[in-house]
Amino acid sequence: MKIFFSAGEPSGDLHGANLIRQLRAQRPDIEFVGYGGPEMAAAGCTLHTDMTLLAVMWIFRVLINLHKFLALGGRADRYFRHHKPDAVVLIDYPGFNWWVARRAKAHGIPVYYFAPPQVWAWATHRIRKVRRLVDHVLCSMPFEQKWYRQRGANATFIGHPYFDEVRRQQLDPQFLAAHRDDARPLVAILPGSRTQEVQHNLSCFLKAAAIIHARVPSARFAIASFKPHQAEMARRAVAASGLDIEVHLKRTPELIHLATCCLAVSGSVSLELLYQCKPTVIHYAISRLAYVLQRRYRRVKYITLVNLLSAVDPLDGDATTYDPDRGDTPEVLYPEYVTCTDKSRQVAAHAIRWLTDPVERERLVERLAALKAEVGHGGAARSAAQYILADLDRRPQPLPAPHYAPAKAPAPLPKTHPRSKTAA
Repeated sequence: MKIFFSAGEPSGDLHGANLIRQLRAQRPDIEFVGYGGPEMAAAGCTLHTDMTLLAVMWIFRVLINLHKFLALGGRADRYFRHHKPDAVVLIDYPGFNWWVARRAKAHGIPVYYFAPPQVWAWATHRIRKVRRLVDHVLCSMPFEQKWYRQRGANATFIGHPYFDEVRRQQLDPQFLAAHRDDARPLVAILPGSRTQEVQHNLSCFLKAAAIIHARVPSARFAIASFKPHQAEMARRAVAASGLDIEVHLKRTPELIHLATCCLAVSGSVSLELLYQCKPTVIHYAISRLAYVLQRRYRRVKYITLVNLLSAVDPLDGDATTYDPDRGDTPEVLYPEYVTCTDKSRQVAAHAIRWLTDPVERERLVERLAALKAEVGHGGAARSAAQYILADLDRRPQPLPAPHYAPAKAPAPLPKTHPRSKTAA
């Protein structure tokens, strides 16, 4: 059996690697190929290319790299035509993956969407693509299954795959021991895994850190960088700011564990913050045009996964912009700012409250722990693997191609009756 994967984001690379391990544990003879990243390669997937290098955002960056996406799409199409895998598994990354799904269906290959894109939040019209191109959606959020099924798509809730990743994390005990010696409260800054996120959000976090330091001089700060060039960007920005902030590479789990509170961008990392029950303020800076567009197309009130999980009905049709400073949404656990303006003072204010009011901070920690107990279970990758393999086993097997050719072609039929007219 051969399964083709297509994942483009660093988080998708992690989810793909966990699913590959579970599939291999249940069926050791499966061959894995496709598009992914270093984590999937380490799990045993033969990569046609490292797609995490093309983890770009917004239409302008997509257009700049369009020739690369077209070339990779054509390569996938040729692979489907000549090698025809038994299944295609898509992981988030909808722009490119819709094309992969379209070519897979054209070649009669079943398509499964693991960690599907949030079409219910941004682009509800894409449900038509889901119905047409995806055989089954393996839902990450509990409310997704009902939403998809009501609109005619096959869907099953399996849990969020990010919890599989955080549950298998092994924290570095030496790093933790070295930093526990410092009794000062730690504010962890998580500017994102994509370079564009770091470029757009780090300056706000540094401004907020300066405000926090002025009010809470005992606080210390550390930035968690995902890639080496992002760590270098952060070091240059910190040097220019004059602040005393450490920059660490590939230490996100450890810094979250050590933190008193966090400043973070929106994304899957919010689930890790929930899992470790860390008070956090979310900031997501975008351009003015992007801000206008997201207000036009967004269909939900919150963008942070933790807030969507804590909401009574996140798909109730209320898409008005959430204002954390208004205080009229008590179910929200993480104040979030999707903004095209400077919100550094607002971001800092939340961290200052948690650093100076231990009662309020512990109250929030208890609420986070309650939500974690409700939704923070693992097993999404295992459930997805079980579903994919069972569904493939139920499908009729294609007839084998003939293994021989006739020794001699049959003689052609005569154009006229063999008896002549005179004989008649």
